[in-house]
Amino acid sequence: MFITHYNPQRSIREFRRGFDLLNSMLDDYAPRSEGSNLNADFSPAINTREGEFAYHVEVDLPGIKKEDIDISVEDNRLIISGERKIKEEIKEENYYKVESSFGSFSRSFSLPEGVDIENIHAENEDGVLEVIVPKLEKSSVDKVKKITIK
Repeated sequence: MFITHYNPQRSIREFRRGFDLLNSMLDDYAPRSEGSNLNADFSPAINTREGEFAYHVEVDLPGIKKEDIDISVEDNRLIISGERKIKEEIKEENYYKVESSFGSFSRSFSLPEGVDIENIHAENEDGVLEVIVPKLEKSSVDKVKKITIK
């Protein structure tokens, strides 16, 4: 009779390997939008931060014209979408090369309570879009007031 030692790490590795295989199979059959290139995915880098008077959303969009960007607020969600179009493609007799990512993108952010939706504005400088969401000023009701007893 042989004694076999149970190794939980081996079971976890086998499970992970099977899960990775399933994910790769699903990726192969994921629906693509009409006319899209299988190797062309564009997802811009985004940084968010909270300042004293506003929230800031910075989106890296090099080479994208401001006419190709749409910013809207819908159901208390900030939606930033747009499209990076293909630049000049190099097609030669013996090679074809495009390294830039292209395609449509859309990102949405839930807005917290106490923001001034009417005064949201955006600036685009050096390929970085900054959306500034101002905070509402706290009313005097929120301030603490000491009342003296007479």
